[in-house]
Amino acid sequence: MLPNRHRPLLTALCVSSALTAVPAIAQTTPDPAGDATAAAPAEPMQDDIIVTAQKRDENIQSVPISIQAIGTRRLDQLNVTSFADYSQLLPSVAFQSSQPGVTTVYMRGVASGGDGNHSGSLPSVGVYLDEQPVTTIGGTPDIHIYDVARIESLAGPQGTLYGASSEAGTIRIITNKPDTKEFYGRIDGEANTVKSGGQGGRLEGMLNIPLSSMAALRVVGFYQHDAGYIDNVPGTRTFTGGITVDNAPFVEKNYNDADIWGGRAALKIDLDDSWTVTPTVLYQEQRNHGSFGYDPRVGDLEVQHFFPEYRRDRFVQAALTIEGKLGNWDVTYAGAYFDRRDTQSSDYTDYAEAYDSLYASVGGIAGYFYFQNNAGQQIDSRQRIIGTDHFKKMSQELRVASPQDERFRLVAGAFYQRQSNRIGQDYQVAGLADSLSVNGRPGTLWLTEQYRVDKDYAVFGEASYDLLPTLTATVGGRAYIFDNSLIGFFGFGRDPNGPPYNAAGSSRTGVAGCYTTTGALLRDNPGGTLLPAAVGGSPCTNLAQYASGTLSPRSVDGQGATYRFNLTWKPTDRLLFYGTWSKGFRPGGINRRATVAPYAPDFLVNYEAGWKTTLFDGRLRWNGALYQQNWDAFQFSFLGANSFTEIHNGPDARIRGVESDISLTLGALALTAAGSYTDAKIRRNLCAIDDPSFTCNGAGNFVAAPVGTRLPITPRFKVSGNARYSVPVGTAKAYLQALVTHQSSASSDLRTAVVETGTGDIVSPAALQGRLAAFTTANFAIGADFSRYTFELYLQNAFDERAQLSRFQECGSCYQRPYIVTNTPRTIGVRAGARF
Repeated sequence: MLPNRHRPLLTALCVSSALTAVPAIAQTTPDPAGDATAAAPAEPMQDDIIVTAQKRDENIQSVPISIQAIGTRRLDQLNVTSFADYSQLLPSVAFQSSQPGVTTVYMRGVASGGDGNHSGSLPSVGVYLDEQPVTTIGGTPDIHIYDVARIESLAGPQGTLYGASSEAGTIRIITNKPDTKEFYGRIDGEANTVKSGGQGGRLEGMLNIPLSSMAALRVVGFYQHDAGYIDNVPGTRTFTGGITVDNAPFVEKNYNDADIWGGRAALKIDLDDSWTVTPTVLYQEQRNHGSFGYDPRVGDLEVQHFFPEYRRDRFVQAALTIEGKLGNWDVTYAGAYFDRRDTQSSDYTDYAEAYDSLYASVGGIAGYFYFQNNAGQQIDSRQRIIGTDHFKKMSQELRVASPQDERFRLVAGAFYQRQSNRIGQDYQVAGLADSLSVNGRPGTLWLTEQYRVDKDYAVFGEASYDLLPTLTATVGGRAYIFDNSLIGFFGFGRDPNGPPYNAAGSSRTGVAGCYTTTGALLRDNPGGTLLPAAVGGSPCTNLAQYASGTLSPRSVDGQGATYRFNLTWKPTDRLLFYGTWSKGFRPGGINRRATVAPYAPDFLVNYEAGWKTTLFDGRLRWNGALYQQNWDAFQFSFLGANSFTEIHNGPDARIRGVESDISLTLGALALTAAGSYTDAKIRRNLCAIDDPSFTCNGAGNFVAAPVGTRLPITPRFKVSGNARYSVPVGTAKAYLQALVTHQSSASSDLRTAVVETGTGDIVSPAALQGRLAAFTTANFAIGADFSRYTFELYLQNAFDERAQLSRFQECGSCYQRPYIVTNTPRTIGVRAGARF
């Protein structure tokens, strides 16, 4: 924890910086050598910052939206390699994560909690790699940051230019492009050690290779090892019936290490003076081990887990961008294919422990679920989950843009996207009797094998007209069609010989609900013949539509439009003020529990006023925005009965806030800061059972969260401040640097009342899971830039603060062991690099 004597000083530094803060924490477009051949200048804060947020090259100070951009040099200075690194610099961004690569991103408080399930809502924040979306359900791809031109963060609905999954905002990772002018490259290495943990490091390199005056190749490669710092300590669990187990085979220090490797290549071909073709390919693989959440009931940075835990995440993207001119209009085609596979093994012993306690009166979990082997003997009731996801995404966009220097300007285009996910969840109980297992899968208590497809089509456009030399009106719109479908199997098996039918003694779920050739479900037609499984690996199909002897996916579709109206006043080249009224949306979809109705789209309407200023000959930049957002019938994901995800449309919410950032250069000293204040509340009651009146009346209904409850995850305050002092020392430029971040506490769950499984008691998930505590962290660095070499010694999380990034529980409806996902403990490291 941060010592008390340091807290007021660091918090005051951070807050005082943020009170005058705004989003211009970036740099200009990289020099032709991608910062590879030139010695680092004092600071890039005063340079022009070029962004492409509005599908054009524009100075960030001329873009009338709330946007932050972190450029190449600054990414290097702050040692940014991952989402966790750069998200702390973006005040409007919050997230939930269970481990690296399993992260759900939120912006401006548009968060209801519980999102990220593979069969849940589409994300509300879009993530782009260059021109192509890489957003996926179940965790934003954590793209390794190296040789990246900039990261752009666009806050507020981006529904006209970016569409469905940009309801609350968009994050864009823009890579450095091949350069035909000269050959150059760089190589960077790092070694570090984590307090009470292991040792880590990374090696990265880049080459820019001109092939001719018209073509160039740029390649990037990297490997990174993140040290573990959570220990799996010895422990036992005893279940009703007298079975005691221990975790001796899995006891390990520094349990949660990770390895990331991959590469990127881009080929730029100038067909002539007007047309350029750029094919790119990205490959990345990440292998996590252990648990990234610790159990405070066991100890600081400790868990007691009883099965192997790992995650393998591999993704590849192939993309093609064609840019050219027809007359004096710009034409751009951007297409991509993204393929992501992950496999995960998770310990589910906590679930068994919780249910053993809840069902103690009927013999514990073994008695309730009939956990027996083929000889009829009671068995160890612990569970393990093997989960797999296979995401595929294809996107295509064609757009045109009129000349930027004309009084009337237009960007217009068409977009198509198809994304799918092949979902597998195998809940295993070792030794479970064949008759109690999912049919054809001995040892599998519960199985999910489903196939999901999300498609959307859109045409869009934004037109700007200069009413006066200093006054511009912009009107934008996007017409869309979406389609979501789901088919497959979920649930228990069914013993054809009769009761208890399956492990839970239920005849309602799993194979019992599968379709027979007559269209009747097996439980209603016990002697019927099951239709073949629609998704491989499953015994049959219970989530589908039946017609004329065939099964098709359940689906929901819709159409509509989003809009953006903007008025920009620019009285001088250094002052800009704007007002925006915009709307974003997120498509509806199918619940994977067949008895739960589909969920409808939700919509976000944004009212925003902002400013951008460049003062004192460019030494000071101060940008900011005030906004109110109305989030209508927001999609609410939660773990319902038996920890099964359900998505419902909840009440409306109202979000008010301010975000601001600033950069100031005082000779050798460069200061930047960013901050936000977010006040997000629901406007009507959230009911335990859907009630269009939101009074929560009726049998079994009650208020799950009363009107005025704050939305979870997003802190009320989030601020960061950075100071860098550079001074020439001989042929080098030496520097000292400090980065301080602070965020206030936040709820980890929206609900304050639910029915606990097993007991029937009314309990508060928000209280039982616990709040995300406020935290302040500090990073320091000292180093030197030579003409072709760099050297740095750094200290991250200097005061060993336990930042609570998210909280989760294995048993989502029985609330027993909340886990805390935290930041890496104090880390000392050295970095060195060479440019050639």
